[in-house]
Amino acid sequence: MKKEIRTRYAPSPTGKLHLGGARTALFNYLYAKNKKGKFILRIEDTDLKRNQEEGAKNQLDGLKWLGIAPDISYEKEDQYGPYFQSKRLKIYQKYIDYLLENKLAYKCYCTKEELEESANKQRAQGIKLVKYNRKCYDNPSIRKDIKPVVRLFVEDNLKLSWDDLVRGKIEVPSSSFDDFIIVKSDGMPTYNFANVIDDHLMQISDVFRGEEHISNTAKQLYLYKLFNWEPPRFAHLTIITNKDKKKLSKRDETVFQFIENYQTLGYLPEAVFNFLSLLGWSPQTEQEIFTKEQLIKIFNLNGFSRAPSQFNLEKLKWTNNYYIKKLSPHKLKEFLIPFIDQKDLLIIKDNLDNILLLFQDQLREGNEIKDLIKIFTVFPTWKDLDYKFSKKDLDLIKYFADNIKIIKFNHLEIEKLLKDLSIEFKVKGRELMRPLRLAITGNEKGPSLIKIIEIYGSKKIELIIKGFFKDEIHNR
Repeated sequence: MKKEIRTRYAPSPTGKLHLGGARTALFNYLYAKNKKGKFILRIEDTDLKRNQEEGAKNQLDGLKWLGIAPDISYEKEDQYGPYFQSKRLKIYQKYIDYLLENKLAYKCYCTKEELEESANKQRAQGIKLVKYNRKCYDNPSIRKDIKPVVRLFVEDNLKLSWDDLVRGKIEVPSSSFDDFIIVKSDGMPTYNFANVIDDHLMQISDVFRGEEHISNTAKQLYLYKLFNWEPPRFAHLTIITNKDKKKLSKRDETVFQFIENYQTLGYLPEAVFNFLSLLGWSPQTEQEIFTKEQLIKIFNLNGFSRAPSQFNLEKLKWTNNYYIKKLSPHKLKEFLIPFIDQKDLLIIKDNLDNILLLFQDQLREGNEIKDLIKIFTVFPTWKDLDYKFSKKDLDLIKYFADNIKIIKFNHLEIEKLLKDLSIEFKVKGRELMRPLRLAITGNEKGPSLIKIIEIYGSKKIELIIKGFFKDEIHNR
C-alpha cells in the first residue's frame, strides 16, 4: 500500500509568521496538495522562555490568511495528536527511558562553569571542534543539588547521509558533533529529539525546511538509526537574500519581515502566495502569474533552485498590482475601505465606487489609496507648485471655467470642451492638460482629468477655479 504523503510546518510560538517560515510552509503545502496528501501544523513549544501567549494563533492566522490553512493542527487534530509538543511530554518520556536503559543516552550533571573550563582546556590544546568531554558518561555520579540534562551518546565513526530532494547526496560524519543534549534541565525535550519522535509518530513523509537545518538533520538521522526507524525524505531550501544579496535576517530593516506587515500594507493573499511560491522554485516557464490550483498541479521537485533566492520587493509590488487590477468593483471596495480614514470616507461616500475604480490600475499596495483620494477630500493648494503659469495658461484656464458652467455636465461634453480648448489655444497633450490639471487638482500627475472633473461636479469645479485665481501664485 502506497504511503500517504504528509508534510508539516513546525514553528515555535515565539512570534508572528515570518517570510522565511511562510515560504517553508508554502512549499510543504504545495507538495502535499500535489500528491493528494495532508499538510500539518505542529507547534514546537518546548522552549518555555521564548514562547509567546498568542504565538501559536499568530502562526495559524498567518497561514490561513495566506491561503494555506493546514488540514491538521491543534484546532483540528487526528489520531496522531496532540499537536502542541508541550502536551506530548509523556510520549517523549517512553523514548527517553528506552535510551537511558540501553545506555544510548546518559544523565549529565556538569555545571555551566565546568563545561566552560573543559572547553577552554580543549581550545588551549589547539582543538578547533570543542566537544563535551563525557565526564558524566565515563564517571557517572548523581548530584542532588543539580537537575541533570540528558545527553545522547554519539559514536564517532559513522557517516550520516541522505539524498536531499533539493541538494542531492549530503553526508555528515558523526564526529562533527558531540554528545548533544536531548532533554534540558527543566525536563523539556530539545528540538532535535522531539522533532524525530513527532515526525515518526505523526507519519511525516517529507520535510521541507531551511538550509540552516542541515546540521540538525545529521543529528536527527542518528536518532532514527538508534530507534531503527525509517526517516522522512528531507529537502533543504536555499536562503532568502535581500537586495544586497545578504541573508535575510529578522534584524534586516530593508525588508518587512512578517506576513502581517504585508496584510497591513495592503497586499492581497493571492499575490503573496504567488510571489513566495516562485522564491526558490521555478515552474521552468516564462509565466509569472499562477492561481493556487495551477501551482498545486505543476509543483514538482525539479523546480527547486540551489542558488540563494533574492527577495525583490518591486516584483512583489508588480504581482500585487496585477491581482488588484483583477478585482471586481465589489471586491475592490471591500479590500480598500479599511485603508481609508473615516472622515475621508464620509466625504467621498456618494462617489466611492467611481473614485476607487479611478485608482485601481495604479495601486501596488492597498494603503496607497489613503493618500491618492486626498484630491477628492482636501481642497487643492497651489502655493508650493514648482510651476510658473503663463498668461496663455491663465487664459486657457479662464476659458475652461467660463464654459464648464454652460455645458451639460457629462463625460462627452467635458471631452468636447477640452477639444475646443485645444483648437482655441493651439495646444494639445501636455501643454493643454498640465496647466488644467495643476489648477484643478494642485497636482502634476494623477488619473484621468475628465473623470476627476466628473466626480468633482460643476459646483466644486467652480469653487476650485475661483480659489485658484485668488491664490497669490499669480502675483509671483
